[in-house]
Amino acid sequence: MTDARVPEPSGVDLARVALRAAKEQARARGAAAQQKKQARRGGGLRSGARADGRDPLPLGAAINRLITERGWETPAAVGGVMGRWPQIVGEDLAKHCVPLRYDEDPDERVLTVQCDSTAWATQLRLLAPRLVARLNEDLGQGTVRVIKVLGPGGPRRGYGGPLRAPGSTGPGDTYG
Repeated sequence: MTDARVPEPSGVDLARVALRAAKEQARARGAAAQQKKQARRGGGLRSGARADGRDPLPLGAAINRLITERGWETPAAVGGVMGRWPQIVGEDLAKHCVPLRYDEDPDERVLTVQCDSTAWATQLRLLAPRLVARLNEDLGQGTVRVIKVLGPGGPRRGYGGPLRAPGSTGPGDTYG
């Protein structure tokens, strides 16, 4: 049977451990002294000679920083797509179909689009898989998973009168 004892630390090892501990204590004392110094000068509210987080930024950099800090990268990118809708889907489709909103849930990422006729809504439903692929090329994979297509809203209809069939919801044509 072999003796598996841990060797005793030598003098050099003990000196290294003591030096490391002394450096950490000195660093902590220096940080405490720096905090006291800043408190005397007004709590560190002034900017120094070196760049730090309190310095003014160009507007674009400040907006990018805000978007990143808040986790708004995807909604901001989708908003850019809504501005470039005619370039992405083509002029003909853009004249008849308009993106309304983008809903981002953990499970689904849905772009809702409304069309001005049932024919264009059907056309967009057929093109939806290719359009999802095209949008994900621009925005990053998985940004848009589903395109929800809405048809035109039915005409406004007043229900003026006491005689009304129960359950009738609107005109006889199917919208959407």
